[in-house]
Amino acid sequence: MSRAAALAVLALLSACSDRPPTVIDGSSPEAFEHTTEAARRDLPDAERLAYDRALRNVGGRRYANRDPDALARVTFDGMTARQVVDDQKARD
Repeated sequence: MSRAAALAVLALLSACSDRPPTVIDGSSPEAFEHTTEAARRDLPDAERLAYDRALRNVGGRRYANRDPDALARVTFDGMTARQVVDDQKARD
């Protein structure tokens, strides 16, 4: 088996994982940071830019909010990375 074929098989197996997607926890800044990083790893590389953009631009949703980090924790709490990306694409 060639190296490329072996890598393709590994990629296919990892895509077929039965592991549930990571749910973002906005209960604290530490939990939010940990779970958003873990959720990001659930996405394919092509979707990670949209995910990162959504997390960074949450402050634009409410102009009067003085704490965009707290708003991000409230906005994305309970969502998966896929839901964050889908929401961002709907807003683009």
